[in-house]
Amino acid sequence: MIPLSDGIPTRRFPYVNVALIVANFAVWIFYELPHLGSSVQHASFYPCAVNGSCHAPLPWGVSWITSMFLHGGWDHILGNMLFLAIFGKNVEDAFGHLRYLAFYFAGGFVATATQTFITLVLGSAAEGRIPNLGASGAIAAVLGAYFVLYPDSRVLSLVIVFLVRIPAWVFLGVWFLYQFVEGNFGLFSANANGGGTAFFAHVGGFVFGVLVARLLAGARARDPVTAPA
Repeated sequence: MIPLSDGIPTRRFPYVNVALIVANFAVWIFYELPHLGSSVQHASFYPCAVNGSCHAPLPWGVSWITSMFLHGGWDHILGNMLFLAIFGKNVEDAFGHLRYLAFYFAGGFVATATQTFITLVLGSAAEGRIPNLGASGAIAAVLGAYFVLYPDSRVLSLVIVFLVRIPAWVFLGVWFLYQFVEGNFGLFSANANGGGTAFFAHVGGFVFGVLVARLLAGARARDPVTAPA
């Protein structure tokens, strides 16, 4: 299923979401493409750096951020940015610009931490040395928040060759279930060439997004004076 539109207009221009998309493409075109292999090796996140079992080019406290703006190929970045463009704008609309920006990076951190924990505890030493990269962990947090905030929106999707409008709770629920099932089949690590997918980063990010959206929704319900008009 490829999402094309959710049909929900925003009340304000999604400056942060657009800036994140532009930043991702800028890093891909100007930093990665000229020297893809060395760029990925240098700025990716290495789980083994957390427990000191390897030496990474960048400290892990820095690389969890830089890795969020790296991608392994055109299909990787185009797919990620499509999901971010469709679902991120409305989450930013609900959260506000600065809160959305903080949420996006927090979601990326939680996603990376989840994947790192699984890799170091259940994976092999070799898997811990595979570079992790991509915006999908942070985007998974955005999807989790959207799942809570707009469950009844209809996502226009391309299914094989057919255009179908699917309720967001179904579209995102199936997406999450796929990540969870694949993760539990043992695909614990990710690399730049598509040999693996960090499914537990997606799971961790999505759950984080759900929890944050529910907490914020509950806070607004308890304090209607601060709720947006």
